Amino acid sequence: MKCLVVDDEALARERLVRMLGECVGCQVCGEAAGGEQALRQVQETRPDVVLLDIRMPGMDGLEVARHMLNLESAPAVIFTTAYGDHALEAFETQAADYLLKPVHPERLRQALDKAQRLSSVQLERIQAGRSDGRRSHLCARVRGNLELVAIEDIVYLQADNKYVTVCAADRQILIEESLKSLEQEFADCFTRVHRSALVANRAIRGLEKNADGHCAVVLEGVDTRLEVSRRLLPEVRKRIKAGTV
Repeated sequence: MKCLVVDDEALARERLVRMLGECVGCQVCGEAAGGEQALRQVQETRPDVVLLDIRMPGMDGLEVARHMLNLESAPAVIFTTAYGDHALEAFETQAADYLLKPVHPERLRQALDKAQRLSSVQLERIQAGRSDGRRSHLCARVRGNLELVAIEDIVYLQADNKYVTVCAADRQILIEESLKSLEQEFADCFTRVHRSALVANRAIRGLEKNADGHCAVVLEGVDTRLEVSRRLLPEVRKRIKAGTV
């Protein structure tokens, strides 16, 4: 069973790696000190199980678990943490197990056995049930790999049928999420300018008239001008004037 160890503390990683080395049938295929590095390692090493710290700078363990669902074959997750107050949230994600630090060798073996016994049907159910609070990144699967865009780098989100284009200054990805759900999740970061478009508040630089005589929003970092619907124009102008975008 291939195991990936993810923890921002080097000593905690070393201890888990040593304990895993004493577990029959376990092979440590990699280590990661943060969420984004963990996702890269998951794609490179294809572990069966990820031992995942919850509290980490930047992308936390709960968000890492959610992003892994975009992989064709997501590994089982065993959360590890020094804080018992995350237990309810972790079990709501239906992780294979939840271990409190310092991890006891026998509890680790029990958790690994539990993860290994999961049938494919059970694992699909676990993966389908994972969810948590607001994300720090959006994620898409591109040619079998995960590509992340930080929320703070997004300039606009534009819906087209069942897909949403996530546009940053340097790239675009397509995700299969609804614009409405994204608006609800990131209500304080984006302003709706059209039924099919949300723009990042920090990127709005003003309004201008387009060739058709309609108002369009000017955005920092991209040449694209997104039309503002007549219904939403008063609110957009109000927010620009008030300096809340």
